[in-house]
Amino acid sequence: MNMETQLDPMKDDLPLMANTSYMLVKHYVLDLDVDFKSKVIEGSIVLFLETGGQYMRTSNAGKECCQSQFDETCKMGASEPCHIPMINVSTCSSKTDYNDFAVSRKEEETTSDENSNHSNNEQVSGISSSEDCCDIENHGNKDFLLVLDCCDLSVLKIEEVDVAAVSGIEKFTKSAKPTGVSKELENFRNRIVHELVTLPADHWKEQLSYFTHCSQAPGCGELLFSTGTWSLEIRKLGIQTPADFPHAIRIWYKTKPEGTSVTWTTDQSGRPCVYTMGSPINNRALFPCQEPPIALSTWQASVRTAAGFVVLMSGENSAEPVQLREGVLSWYYYVSMPMPASTFTIAVGCWQEVKQQSFKQTTAIETNTEFSLPSPQTDFRWREEICGHVEYPCRFQNPAARLQAVIPYRVFAPWCLMESCEEYLLQLIPQCLSAAYATLGTHPFSRLDVLIVPSNFSSLGMASPHIIFLSQSVLPGGRHLCGTRLCHEIAHAWFGLAIGARDWTEEWISEGFATFLEDIFWARAQQLSHDEIKGQQELKALLRWRRLRDEVQNSEEELQVLRPKKENTGEFSESGASVVKYGLKAEKIFMQVHYLKGYFLLRSLARTIGEVSYLASLRKFVNKFHGQLILSQDFLSMLLEDFPKQKGSELTVENIFQNWLDTSGIPKPLLEERETWKECQLVQQVCGEVTKWIQTNRRIRKSSKKKMKRDEVVFQQLLPDQLVLLLESLLEEKTLCPRVLQYLERTYQLREQDAEVRHRWCELVIKHKYEPGYRDIERFLREDQAMGVYLYGELMVNEDAKQQELARKCFAEAQEHMDASSAKVVAEMLF
Repeated sequence: MNMETQLDPMKDDLPLMANTSYMLVKHYVLDLDVDFKSKVIEGSIVLFLETGGQYMRTSNAGKECCQSQFDETCKMGASEPCHIPMINVSTCSSKTDYNDFAVSRKEEETTSDENSNHSNNEQVSGISSSEDCCDIENHGNKDFLLVLDCCDLSVLKIEEVDVAAVSGIEKFTKSAKPTGVSKELENFRNRIVHELVTLPADHWKEQLSYFTHCSQAPGCGELLFSTGTWSLEIRKLGIQTPADFPHAIRIWYKTKPEGTSVTWTTDQSGRPCVYTMGSPINNRALFPCQEPPIALSTWQASVRTAAGFVVLMSGENSAEPVQLREGVLSWYYYVSMPMPASTFTIAVGCWQEVKQQSFKQTTAIETNTEFSLPSPQTDFRWREEICGHVEYPCRFQNPAARLQAVIPYRVFAPWCLMESCEEYLLQLIPQCLSAAYATLGTHPFSRLDVLIVPSNFSSLGMASPHIIFLSQSVLPGGRHLCGTRLCHEIAHAWFGLAIGARDWTEEWISEGFATFLEDIFWARAQQLSHDEIKGQQELKALLRWRRLRDEVQNSEEELQVLRPKKENTGEFSESGASVVKYGLKAEKIFMQVHYLKGYFLLRSLARTIGEVSYLASLRKFVNKFHGQLILSQDFLSMLLEDFPKQKGSELTVENIFQNWLDTSGIPKPLLEERETWKECQLVQQVCGEVTKWIQTNRRIRKSSKKKMKRDEVVFQQLLPDQLVLLLESLLEEKTLCPRVLQYLERTYQLREQDAEVRHRWCELVIKHKYEPGYRDIERFLREDQAMGVYLYGELMVNEDAKQQELARKCFAEAQEHMDASSAKVVAEMLF
């Protein structure tokens, strides 16, 4: 039976096709060329595999593993393997002598040029039930199929890699290489790969070097393959079990310009660039991979591009480019911590590094060194425990890393935004990193790049291992939005990356924690007093409550549930395949219910347990579960075990599921708490200002301009979040006259405020058809695409001809480079 038919996902569900129960990719070696003229990334990927857990438990795996039909087989002309940079083995700390593996940079330079292009014609086999080569009736036995997640890729050729051909490999396996073509030789190759992927963590440099050499070994036989809509299926004739299937395979392929894993666009300076923008289909249109979170793997990548371009990537090293030939640079990155393939990130563009320019900024960072130390209540009792994850060189076991409050960081941006980055972002990074360290302890990753991505980016930020993408929308209007968003993305290093959800439908584990911790980090970064922290956090809670209320009223109930699979969460089919519920639903990208309900649950738990104890428990959780995948109950059970007295109360895992995670709408406990935030002093201050504006509006409507000047009202200065609440409150007023709107804009200089404030201003402009503000809407829809989708709907709903024309004009200008999900949602609003 065809895998895709068997899963039968709804059109809104994202299928995860890889049969990870039978084979797991342990390491990827990517070797790619980026071509901006054709908008194609082309090259090869080598997969190093191990047999999976399900195969070990199945007596006759051959019967279980064939789930597709083949019509014809792909046969392509032979190609030479590409060469990629080496790690210098002489720098490795191992005592064993591996000099036979040494390869010089010169050798790589001479071979890269001739091997970087593959001119094979695309030829993909069809899938048909008429001639099923796996059919038991016709053939007696089935061949094992390796199923990978794949979409919108042109697969040119797949071959087994002859890792046994690597010089000196006998030392590595401690056995002689069998002669001739035999079953023994096939087993020998698989044994090499097994030894390689199971090397101990302190040999990671040697391991990386072996992966490099083995990935360059010649092919030793082409494999048959077939591509479906969502998958790539590979087999070797006569091989019926995962144990006998080649454990190192090379796939030659190229991306398609329309593939949605990467976006080809121009940056704010008008130069071409390409980047992974967090597509709903993740990376399967960038390289064939295993998408289920359970498939944790390491990777290394060599990327060639024209001189003048900078390649940034999720990698532990800060890559330095190597010139291969005139006008071509090669960039090499690697990771040694196993991560889901979906977290792989790349950005290629004419990015400029932003560096400290003035003495003033340097001293600003130095004055924050008191932040470098963990707060007094930080408890590191758990750090000596043995880590619970698979073996890798872990920073939690590294004494120097455990004391590093600020990891090395760099900032990149298009040339035209460098000055904006210098103003706030550059000095905020060390403050926010220190605040995160003071809260949670050891940084899971060794370094951080921050990139200001193109204006078509569909959110304010995205975190990946070693790199954060930020929208340009966080730069103008002061440090508040920039700081809070940076804190949110930094929090993902712990929750979302170092600790991941075992089931992607539980995204609240990532987003709820990041939203909750954003407030904790930001308060510490600002060095606020206890009362100031409490006031800001209650104001923020009220704003988030209003957002959640509006979202619940205006979205489908099924999308409001944080654990949509309920008791089936974390389950997958026997092969390892599953679906991500509503993973392809375009509207879901713009919903914040997982952020907001998750945040309110964590906030509620913190209030019940007490913040100091709660944060200590979070640190304990991080120390215990980093490098692992979790379900909601893993966190909740550990938390309640730490506080046994809560078990007797209504606070049980079952009650939390029932009240917070398994139902739509607003959680019952939250309905009881909402009134308390209105008593907060910052909120009261806004209420006073709202009253003044309503009175001013009445007076202006009744009186002349001269009288207004004599009776001037004094308005107080407000914080950015207070301005948001003020404007939201004024949006509830039926009418505000044009003079009040003009006065409002001038009083708070709304055009100079951050994007959150300007968004509310644009809503007021639309509601009251205030034409002098239409240029602000145009600017917002052009420069703040991460937040502008909602405004298109507002422009259309008013049924005003000028506003609808404005919406269509802005969409026409932005559509070409717009994120696909955003474009789809906006097009449905407009046409």
